[in-house]
Amino acid sequence: MQENVISLTLTESAAGKVQALLANEENDAVHLRVFVSGGGCSGYQYGFSLDTQVNDNDAQLESQGVKMLVDPASMDLLNGSEIDYQESLQGSSFVIRNPNASGTCGCGKSFTPAEDGGGCANAGY
Repeated sequence: MQENVISLTLTESAAGKVQALLANEENDAVHLRVFVSGGGCSGYQYGFSLDTQVNDNDAQLESQGVKMLVDPASMDLLNGSEIDYQESLQGSSFVIRNPNASGTCGCGKSFTPAEDGGGCANAGY
């Protein structure tokens, strides 16, 4: 287990949605895995999964009562981010406010990291 070296938070709305999803799981040891992978229109894309496998090098975090996992490759790209859940007439989605992103693409699901580590982009998922 890796010491928490990342700050990643959920809003109350996002935590409520994740807790509703977790309520359908039979295993109490399910975590929300938050990750970044290569691809998407802007270079990187966000991903979420429910995971019972905790790897030795995962950062383990908790926000609003939700246990989260982040792999080492995603830590720097997600550090300082906030995950929100928004509902509107166009639909509902998770929205990531990432201070490490310099921009997002039109679909809102991918981002370009800021070279200096500072940015202000939001992405919907």
